[in-house]
Amino acid sequence: MTARWAIGIAVAAVVVVGFALWWLTRPVAPPAQFALQAVSFAALPGWPNGRQAAALPGFLDNCARLARWPDERSLGANGTGGTAAAWRPACVTAATVRGGDDAAARRFFEQYFQAHAVTGPDGRDGLFTGYFEPLLHGSRDAVGRFRAPLYRRPADLVTVDLSDFAADLAGRRIVGRVKGGRLVPYPSRAEIDAGALAQQELELFYVDDPVDAFFLQIQGSGVVRLPDGSARRVGYAGKNGHPYYAIGRALIERGHLTRETVSMQSIRAWLQSNPDEAQALMQRNPSYVFFRELDTDGPVGALGVVLTPGRSIAVDRRLIPLGAPMWLDASRPGDGDGASDQLLRRLVLAQDTGGAIRGAVRGDMFWGAGPKAEHIAGHMRHPGRWYLLLPRTLSTIGAGAD
Repeated sequence: MTARWAIGIAVAAVVVVGFALWWLTRPVAPPAQFALQAVSFAALPGWPNGRQAAALPGFLDNCARLARWPDERSLGANGTGGTAAAWRPACVTAATVRGGDDAAARRFFEQYFQAHAVTGPDGRDGLFTGYFEPLLHGSRDAVGRFRAPLYRRPADLVTVDLSDFAADLAGRRIVGRVKGGRLVPYPSRAEIDAGALAQQELELFYVDDPVDAFFLQIQGSGVVRLPDGSARRVGYAGKNGHPYYAIGRALIERGHLTRETVSMQSIRAWLQSNPDEAQALMQRNPSYVFFRELDTDGPVGALGVVLTPGRSIAVDRRLIPLGAPMWLDASRPGDGDGASDQLLRRLVLAQDTGGAIRGAVRGDMFWGAGPKAEHIAGHMRHPGRWYLLLPRTLSTIGAGAD
């Protein structure tokens, strides 16, 4: 038996033991309510006047990704999205639709897809937020004002897909590291800040503001401007497995902000105005994100494709299949302070996920980069509904189809 084979067996045994320990002590929670009701396209608010052609390039990117998958691979953890094979006929035809032709794009989606109203525990109404790609200032080395590290994914970070052990755990994962022959939780944000990853040469960049580094982890990707004027894009490479905690909640509980005034901008302002308390507040969120350098023309989402501003949306992948088109019926903040909200009725694509995105009617829209995107994303916390488009070969779900 080779040393490599022996190590592989040992690691596998550790993972199995870790899973068994987790299984025995896991909290048992009721499954999230999730229901689909087939509806006609005429029932989708704003559908006849939508700019569906603007979503086609992103849909074709999804198709290129699915083309590399085996036919039997599932698009969704709960089986809602069917298999890759069910999407191939639509992908073939999508490539023939003339670009920029909204009428042709509408006919395509109506021909190959069935719309379904999505219902969650609170009915059909849900919450929609936004995120963007921030610009940070950093250096390869810890010099001068550049002291806040962005870390690579550690080599000892272990992610276990629980569906490999039990089918009813599809979409659930645990993250940890092997220590003393056991799979144990990975260090929290506070432990990492205290030096848990020091001396491992994991520093990808150092940035000049720990608050910027914190918000980069929430956004999931960004651009680092280096002292020589060049820029490098960084993207999500993994996380430590601890649950996400929204620190705005703590500021509301302490009376520093209200539900009406909480936003990314107001949270950032409080952190910068209270530097002595900022680190402790940020450590209330134990989740920690690791990064990798990207050589792409935009951030890459969980599906593995470059995100499209105003069309890519993060979803709860346990319920909504990655890659699926969604018709969104919501609103968003205006383009500047004091501007009125605008209707947000458009075809979007489930191409990403997020630690805070949980629930059937819950989405996080990617708005791109720049001040306008930052403003919209930072203030977006709006109610809305949406509709899941599935290939007609899967349209046995619900009733009332057109």
